[in-house]
Amino acid sequence: MEILMTVSRIASICTMGANASALEKEIGPEQFPVNEHYFGLVNFGNTCYCNSVLQALYFCRPFREKVLAYKSQPRKKENLLTCLADLFHSIATQKKKVGVIPPKKFITRLRKENELFDNYMQQDAHEFLNYLLNTIADILQEERKQEKQNGRIPNGNIDNENNNSTPDPTWVHEIFQGTLTNETRCLTCETISSKDEDFLDLSVDVEQNTSITHCLRGFSNTETLCSEYKYYCEECRSKQEAHKRMKVKKLPMILALHLKRFKYMDQLHRYTKLSYRVVFPLELRLFNTSGDATNPDRMYDLVAVVVHCGSGPNRGHYIAIVKSHDFWLLFDDDIVEKIDAQAIEEFYGLTSDISKNSESGYILFYQSRD
Repeated sequence: MEILMTVSRIASICTMGANASALEKEIGPEQFPVNEHYFGLVNFGNTCYCNSVLQALYFCRPFREKVLAYKSQPRKKENLLTCLADLFHSIATQKKKVGVIPPKKFITRLRKENELFDNYMQQDAHEFLNYLLNTIADILQEERKQEKQNGRIPNGNIDNENNNSTPDPTWVHEIFQGTLTNETRCLTCETISSKDEDFLDLSVDVEQNTSITHCLRGFSNTETLCSEYKYYCEECRSKQEAHKRMKVKKLPMILALHLKRFKYMDQLHRYTKLSYRVVFPLELRLFNTSGDATNPDRMYDLVAVVVHCGSGPNRGHYIAIVKSHDFWLLFDDDIVEKIDAQAIEEFYGLTSDISKNSESGYILFYQSRD
């Protein structure tokens, strides 16, 4: 249930037009970016998890541009991506600069395709992000396969998929995919073996009064494999103690970081929220990179944050804060407000361990400068 609507926000829903014109005045006609539109999204009962992620992705410019380019291609049969493209196109081509749009077609399609989202319960924004990106990638790969079979793509890789090789990467992969390398070093013979795995987002553990940098350090900490968890070393041909660690080998264009704020408590038999204060900077450089990383010094800028408001995964509310040109905006379903950059600190979390309502950063989107 979305129970965190303040009285002022409920009142402002009744005056959407007034809210929109206030936003336009606050930005000012001279400062208002050319060809930019700021539209809230109507909530269909429990869809703030979806609205917040869609707003964050809309302001990840490389992703928005690819979705709009997809819209301009020949008409395809309806799927989740065509509905997303229609929604983004609808926002991008509005005559007004600010306002509200109902993403009804997208929500209807989402509920039709995945029964997990076909109810009026609160859903997890991270699960939705994962589902959306993977579904879009699957759609693009299937369309490419069809085009090859129809002879529309003249290349020699028509039987690419028939050879059980991995399908060609899509623009979803070009934007969000990075690569981790899992290094294991045998403590007997010192041989290092490494295995690569791709990711579209990184999920990191959180601790009280820390930072994203600290979370990433924890993610890449060296772990000792011993006793019953010993590692089978091919060189020694036996189980040995070993050191294991994860490093980032390929840095993505857009780095999506998921903070693992929901933890299962055995004594409570349910998930509870970790409202820990985790500082996320406006600029980020990854240091937990492997020795053979291709672009280890890549600098990232924070462009969007999905914020969870509330005390647990199934109760509460999601909002998004995004950077557009030189300023920050808060999207709370159909309400859009301009906020100061300093206000972002309000979404770091709470310094006390008391499990109570908090507005805390849940998914962070960092875009690389190059």
